Amino acid sequence: MPTTDGYNQKIQYPVLSDAPNIELAFQTVVNGMVAQSVLRFANANERSATLVGAYSPVPGMITYLIAEDRWEAYRANGKWLLMSDGPWNPLTMANSHQPNSGSPGWRRKAGGGIELRGRIQPLPGNNLWDNGTLINFANLPSIAAPASLRNFIVASNRINTSATVSHYTCRVEIRATGTMWYDCEAGGGLTIGQTQAWFTLDGIQFSAADD
Repeated sequence: MPTTDGYNQKIQYPVLSDAPNIELAFQTVVNGMVAQSVLRFANANERSATLVGAYSPVPGMITYLIAEDRWEAYRANGKWLLMSDGPWNPLTMANSHQPNSGSPGWRRKAGGGIELRGRIQPLPGNNLWDNGTLINFANLPSIAAPASLRNFIVASNRINTSATVSHYTCRVEIRATGTMWYDCEAGGGLTIGQTQAWFTLDGIQFSAADD
């Protein structure tokens, strides 16, 4: 019967006493080695369709998804763990808000979690709301949403109409639905002719619901 490699990786190879069957002998060696290498798939859907039955993923298996441009490792809990930061994805803006700089977006972090970046501003000529009302400014897809409500204090740049009071913080709220909201301290905003007010998402990280 076949024996296994000396590195104790359970890769079988034929011995002289085995019945002659070169096809089966090579298949056993090839399948054993491929399972221990980095498996490449066009996307996550192709991986799911391929790794089934006798070829189901096992703990320690590593894959690279071409479309998603990411490496993932299969864990004993039956989930894929991200091994490299995913690509940045743009935010879907809402309610008269737009990017200020930094290409506002989100990405998955290696080891799990969602990271945000970029600065947000109201459309030119409008103020950031500062009357205590929560304003929906952008939306995340469900795959990037947290399991429950998350709140963050972030940097902002606002000045009141008389240019006598400046504010440098703002609160960002991210809901399990993926909607993103903000509110600011009263007294700041934007005056026509002054620098556009903004707040940043840089530094925000949280666990997605499926982490």
